[in-house]
Amino acid sequence: MGFITSAALAETGYVVLDDHDQAADPAEWLGLEYIGWRSSGITRFAPLASYAGEIECNGFWNHTPPRTDKAGVWIPEQVRKAPVLVRRAKEPGADIGRCRVIELQPNEYADAVYNLHQDDNNRLNPEGTGWVVRGFFNLSDDPDSMLILREDRFDPASEVRLALPAGSRIIVDTQRFWHAVWHRGKDPRYALITSWTSGPELDAYIAVNNGDAHPATVDIDQQLIEDAQVELHRRIEERRRSFEAQGIVMDPPVSLYG
Repeated sequence: MGFITSAALAETGYVVLDDHDQAADPAEWLGLEYIGWRSSGITRFAPLASYAGEIECNGFWNHTPPRTDKAGVWIPEQVRKAPVLVRRAKEPGADIGRCRVIELQPNEYADAVYNLHQDDNNRLNPEGTGWVVRGFFNLSDDPDSMLILREDRFDPASEVRLALPAGSRIIVDTQRFWHAVWHRGKDPRYALITSWTSGPELDAYIAVNNGDAHPATVDIDQQLIEDAQVELHRRIEERRRSFEAQGIVMDPPVSLYG
């Protein structure tokens, strides 16, 4: 039967929308309550919608009863602090699962490459329903930072790098892509991340905001890419050996670093 997916994401798996003009928006993200939660780097999260309307970030499938990343419950005390962010998250009219603001500390390109990860948005998602994707709205102004996407975690040739100025809006099938952010600023980066269910509502939102499936990728030095690949394999090998010392065999079990 398959899933209901967005035609706009069919070819590349991501789109960049027109920038949002944030000039009149209050910096609501600075007044939210944050909790520690590991992601792509040193991060904290401020949940706006969660499994049961509590300030926590766990996947919906880790609760009782378990469910996929849909039908999130808004957290009243957070919503009161961030009505503009909530309105922006609701603007597509699509079902919302988790919705939260991420705070990411500055990092290096090699850190981002090592922290590349795929989301598990569609665990328990029944076929015949909408595929869950994620929107990334950059709130702070980080024009030198970039969202890194790879279809193959270990292949830099599959890498796309998307700039993150204030107001940038990107929608990604994060279960298809390995992704992380290289944050080159001096201050923390803030972004609104929303899980949306694919369907006609999301398609219409992408269309009216001129979703571009072929945006320019940011160019970086080839030597930087090659050095990061070496560091990626070195860190994975270091982690593998650490786990094996505890009697835990990682996958892949062979050395990735020669």
